[in-house]
Amino acid sequence: MKYRTIGTDPATRREVSVLALGAMLFGSLTDERTSFAILDRYVEAGGTFIDTSDNYAFWVDGGQGGQSEELLGRWRRSRGVGDEIVIATKVGARPLAPGTSYTDNPEGLSAKVIREAAERSRERLGVERLDLLYAHIDDHTVPQEETVEGFAALVAEGTVGLLGVSNQAMWRVERARALAAAAGLPGYEVLQYQHSHLRPRLDVPSDLFPDGSLGHAGPELLGYLRAEPALTLVAYSPLLAGAYVRQDKPLPADYDHPGTPARLAVLRDVARETGATVNQVVLAWQLGGEAPIVPLAGASSVAQLEENLAAVDLELTADQRARLDGVH
Repeated sequence: MKYRTIGTDPATRREVSVLALGAMLFGSLTDERTSFAILDRYVEAGGTFIDTSDNYAFWVDGGQGGQSEELLGRWRRSRGVGDEIVIATKVGARPLAPGTSYTDNPEGLSAKVIREAAERSRERLGVERLDLLYAHIDDHTVPQEETVEGFAALVAEGTVGLLGVSNQAMWRVERARALAAAAGLPGYEVLQYQHSHLRPRLDVPSDLFPDGSLGHAGPELLGYLRAEPALTLVAYSPLLAGAYVRQDKPLPADYDHPGTPARLAVLRDVARETGATVNQVVLAWQLGGEAPIVPLAGASSVAQLEENLAAVDLELTADQRARLDGVH
């Protein structure tokens, strides 16, 4: 395994494995025995960075979520896991009532909700401090100053370490970071957005993003990373839920555009040249690039995890990387 540092403050920054493990479906679609086996193997391989949320996975049973955090808490206790493993979680998108969703009834990002949600997450995970806490989605009903101050208060109290943000427009991220800086408060240092080698259309509206997706790492976010090298991108869904390699998993509709075939062709060419899988090439491309990217990949079996782990040691040549970067 290889490692990188996230965060800048010596009091809160953490060294984490360059490959993060997504626990979204642990305790729901992925049963406890399988989840524990995946977690055990990940840690055995040197993995130290696990991702969850307080709303995972509410859509499975129509509830409010919490299954993933609860499972991770049971795993931590049963294995005697301490703060050597960094667990990131998120608040803001938990449905307020069963049968609702984050698009129509989210908990939001008021200072009161941030405090209460973080406390519940700490209880479920069985930790005294949340190593990394994200704002999961945006909340335009609350002044950004309140959200910034709400997160910062938990850092000051020592119940939260690093702060992160997901699924928000870059102008909102920059505004929040500027507010924090002006007030001398800690701000977002980790950005979690969907990012893979294939490029999606960003203009496709959805219930959460009526003007087009704000959840993908588009050109504004990647440019922001170059301008702010202290930030880290945690790239979720890098393998598009298996769509690169599984016939039963078609590519999402927003990847159906003329640029996709050429990028797929280069991926497959490099996979043949290296003897690796397409999934491994995608992960290696993210891991070895100039931008500070930590791929966040889930797994529903130990075999899937093993495939992902092998990507850490896959070295792409300068020519291969140039071809992967340059295709349009």
